Amino acid sequence: MPTEPEAVADLLRSQGRMAFVEPTTETTIDAFEAEHGIRLPSQLKQWLLVSDGGDFFLPAGFQLRGLAHQPLIDVDDPDRPDDNYIVIGALSSGDPVLFERSSDRISIYNREAGRIEANESFDDFFTFLTDLAAVVGIGDDDVE
Repeated sequence: MPTEPEAVADLLRSQGRMAFVEPTTETTIDAFEAEHGIRLPSQLKQWLLVSDGGDFFLPAGFQLRGLAHQPLIDVDDPDRPDDNYIVIGALSSGDPVLFERSSDRISIYNREAGRIEANESFDDFFTFLTDLAAVVGIGDDDVE
């Protein structure tokens, strides 16, 4: 029986081409959190133990940053609305995907509009990944 992140990875693979990377370790996650004084969302941590970043819906879709594999999560990335957010990746449009420091919520920051749209904010990381096909514009209409 696959774990929840493995089941989400299987779902994603069934929807399009993905390039997942080697997983990171709990030790690396713990060290990253301690070094930066943050708590990564629990589901993101589970995912990083399956794939430490990667590219989703190739050739263009979403790039997730990792802790041990480039590109790395940079807690001071200036491409965010304010210091309460941490960028964990980006859509092919260039809009960053981020989480709020005190929350498991994952959101897309619409840089052009300078805001997070209500319909582009997700309760948790696995909900974001499960909805990612629709977010990047791959839906039932595209399937023959």
